[in-house]
Amino acid sequence: MSTQKLASWAYAESFIAPSELMERAAGEGEALGAVPVHPAVGSVLRLLAASLQARTVVEIGTGAGSSGLWLLQGMAPDGILTTIDVEPEHQRMAKKAFAEAGIPPQRTRVIGGDATQVLPRLNDATYDMVLIDADKPSYPLYAEHGIRVLRRGGILVLDNMLWHDRVADPAARDESTTVIRDLGKTLREDDRLVPALLPVGDGLFAAVKR
Repeated sequence: MSTQKLASWAYAESFIAPSELMERAAGEGEALGAVPVHPAVGSVLRLLAASLQARTVVEIGTGAGSSGLWLLQGMAPDGILTTIDVEPEHQRMAKKAFAEAGIPPQRTRVIGGDATQVLPRLNDATYDMVLIDADKPSYPLYAEHGIRVLRRGGILVLDNMLWHDRVADPAARDESTTVIRDLGKTLREDDRLVPALLPVGDGLFAAVKR
């Protein structure tokens, strides 16, 4: 790959800068061990939410709220973000970030608990967008629920789908890499979806539900 191509990628990845609040939320997330979305990924999330004028979004993996801030910027002014995380401290920091951003409390529904237990309680075909950015071994289950709860024309998004550049390496066969690689292939062939794999951040899979 040419040096110029790498420079172009770096330019594209830094094209949209996060706000100071987003950077602070990302740093707090890293300190808690919750890796934040890359700013280039955040800008795509905001774009997708805006393209849908999304009013109902589910996020699996709250972190410290940086991805939620990107989503809320793109969502409709009355849109509600439902965000699920098993770690209370992550959600405490996310609530703090949302409050500092001036987001009304009624626009976020922060649910503590295991997403494998929470997701089955969400209604079918009622959400505009689903973002999955949580524990990798559970991605297949999260994705199946994500497809179920999405309305027709809604968008399913999964972060880390290149998983530290290991997915493209056939010799990499650890559990997380194998799960993500196999899931990507499964979703690519799923007749319910119109998919794409975007080389931003750590790899962003996005698909429209037919």
